[in-house]
Amino acid sequence: MFYGAMIAESVIALVWAAAGVAFYGATGGLQQALADLGQSGVVYDISVSLLGVFGGALAVIGVVICPVSSGDTAFRSARLTIADWLHIDQSKLTKRLAITLPLLGVGALLTQLDFDVIWRYFSWSNQTLAMITLWASAIYLAQNAEKWWYSVLCAVPAAFMSGVSCTYILMAEEGLRLSQSIAYPIGLVFALACTVLYTVKASRIKNRQLTAGH
Repeated sequence: MFYGAMIAESVIALVWAAAGVAFYGATGGLQQALADLGQSGVVYDISVSLLGVFGGALAVIGVVICPVSSGDTAFRSARLTIADWLHIDQSKLTKRLAITLPLLGVGALLTQLDFDVIWRYFSWSNQTLAMITLWASAIYLAQNAEKWWYSVLCAVPAAFMSGVSCTYILMAEEGLRLSQSIAYPIGLVFALACTVLYTVKASRIKNRQLTAGH
């Protein structure tokens, strides 16, 4: 259910991105519309123009429901993660509330900040988490897959995401604000360093497996 919901939301996000670019002609037009109308205004403009009043209302409701479901999933996942870290049993309501209420308090404080900035940090952290997960999966496949080189299927996108995540936080306004001439080379070096570490680790795993096979 969790992964299905996240995949569905990803598909919906791609549909909205495609609709925005097609409706305003190009990414430049979409960015200008976002600056002039805001996110909610762009959603309303696209929905009503393409689907009419009734269809637009349904689309807007969908845009509201998806973030609410994402927030619910995020809070639930955070609660379960904290409970796992601290070994807190979640079978009783009181123990669930002991973690949930502070989390909701932190969420309430975050609503007082600039959402655009929070969203950029959230997007970057999502990409960074994807990068870490891909590297972990690559090593797991190197250790357990029938063919160790299956891990390359995860290592290639992991290397790409390493460069993207590192470069973004180095040059973004909410990051270190370095120039492109500095951020891009550092991002490339970081991606290469991660790739070298993976290669060394995977090679050692392969050698151990060959030795054990003999």
